[in-house]
Amino acid sequence: MLPKRKPQNRVPLVPVSVVIIVVSFMFLYYYYMMPSSSLNGLSKNMALHSGQCSSQALALGEKFVWYAPHSGFSNQLSEFKNAILMAGILNRTLIVPPILDHHAVALGSCPKFRVFDPNEIRISVWNHVIELMRERRYISIAEIIDVSSLVSKSLVRVIDLRDFVSIWCGISLDSACLNDSTLQSSVSETLKQCGSLIAGLRGSDNKCVHAIRNDCRTTVWIYDQGGGEDGTLDPFQPDEQLKKKKNLSYVRKRRDVFKSLGPGSKVESASLLAFGSLFSSPYKGSELYMDIRESPQDQRLQSLMREIKYLPFVPEIMSAGKEFARRTIKAPFLCAQLRLLDGQFKNHHKATFQGLRQSLESLRQKGSEQIHIFIMTDLPRDHWTGTYLGDLVNDAHNYKVYFLRDTDEVVRQAAVKLMAAGHGQRFITNSKTVAGKKYCSNPSLPDVLLYVEQAVCGCASLGFVGTSGSTIAENIELMRKYGSGYCRS
Repeated sequence: MLPKRKPQNRVPLVPVSVVIIVVSFMFLYYYYMMPSSSLNGLSKNMALHSGQCSSQALALGEKFVWYAPHSGFSNQLSEFKNAILMAGILNRTLIVPPILDHHAVALGSCPKFRVFDPNEIRISVWNHVIELMRERRYISIAEIIDVSSLVSKSLVRVIDLRDFVSIWCGISLDSACLNDSTLQSSVSETLKQCGSLIAGLRGSDNKCVHAIRNDCRTTVWIYDQGGGEDGTLDPFQPDEQLKKKKNLSYVRKRRDVFKSLGPGSKVESASLLAFGSLFSSPYKGSELYMDIRESPQDQRLQSLMREIKYLPFVPEIMSAGKEFARRTIKAPFLCAQLRLLDGQFKNHHKATFQGLRQSLESLRQKGSEQIHIFIMTDLPRDHWTGTYLGDLVNDAHNYKVYFLRDTDEVVRQAAVKLMAAGHGQRFITNSKTVAGKKYCSNPSLPDVLLYVEQAVCGCASLGFVGTSGSTIAENIELMRKYGSGYCRS
């Protein structure tokens, strides 16, 4: 009798149909879970590697302009206004950037002729954009500043940077949020190529990108309209002492932006026009970088310049400021904006407090009993002791002091409503593939404290005291002059 053989361990045969189903499921999972434009970008980025625009980008037939914002929010708002102006004059669609972290990107000093090269600023902005996306902190400036009236009146066309990148580079900025290690290398390389292209690091191309190398050291942009000023010397030039000390050879000339960059110029055919910084301010009888004035000859330009003098915050911010004034302060109040810690302001505490002290004394002389004061300041509440602010808090008989924290419910609710509103999603007509798109999942709530504080100050019926030289104070003054009607509505 033959002995029984032990059964062998065999791998059971899997039907071919089951294998096909599993493989198909995996493919469909990755196809739908990964942003479609990321897949396109990974498979169709040959144009990026060659430093050229994709055929998809050129087929749009749309001309774009973007710029490199920097420094704090108020400076970024000033540049945004200038960018709207440039887009309107050049008849290009403005690529709307995110709000950058305070001082994440710096320009330098135009008066000292010590600024970063436009290429350096552009790529620094791009790198910070990727950082904001990865950390899910990206928020467009058009989600904070209301440009709906400009768009509805056809004074400017805009597109969100995220949507521009999806169309133009064939890859979604959402891909920066992916945690899949097998894809990160390819994604990072494609995003790097896209950034190099739109920042102009690969040079200029007649049909693709024209990277503007002019900056405040050599150029003041004007809109001359045949006045004969184009090419003339600007009144502000480096003085002889600075030339010798820094070995400078810069000559600042006034350049007509329309003649240099508009229809009929050498760069007219470029799909993308890339500026560096667009920051400008008055200095020694001139402007540091842009000196574009209203002209009776151009009614559209006049309308645009009137509109951008004051751009309000979006309704969610304005409503939060009004709500705090009505439901928490509940009385006429004075607003004091006190910048005490940053830059030049940290050495001028006495002068800053003196302006507030004088305003309060004036109100006291008018017979006011307990004066209500709203304080917005960069000095943390824990550090008020021993300062004039601490004295005001302690003098509860004469003064009632109010302030906001980012944890306060009115601020948090403003951020929640802001995210739900999606104000940044403004699309050009032929970009239907991205309309209504949602970006990286589970984004962080934006920090809106600074904006809500300014909206509160706009409602201060007893007056406003701002820090001398602060651009935040200038923005609040504009709000109080042109937009305070929301407080009474």
